[in-house]
Amino acid sequence: MYLEIVSPEATLFSGEVTSVTVPGVNGEFQMLNNHAPIVSILKEGQVKVESKNIQLGKDVEAKFTKSDNGVWLAINSGTLELKDNKLIILAD
Repeated sequence: MYLEIVSPEATLFSGEVTSVTVPGVNGEFQMLNNHAPIVSILKEGQVKVESKNIQLGKDVEAKFTKSDNGVWLAINSGTLELKDNKLIILAD
């Protein structure tokens, strides 16, 4: 699945990922390849991005926390849309 994370300042991440876990307003949920189309509002929490090879730009690297199999990004709020294996997260 292709993921784009966009903030008001810049595009924070774009690339192929294995899974994404987000803090939805009704609870945390995860999306994998071929997930059904969805639009959701996000609340304050962590976006977890899992992938075998995540490349972060030097200008946004400090916003992410690295883990063994991916990265975490703290957000205050946001929205997401997933359609045709392309996930766009508008994060604040």
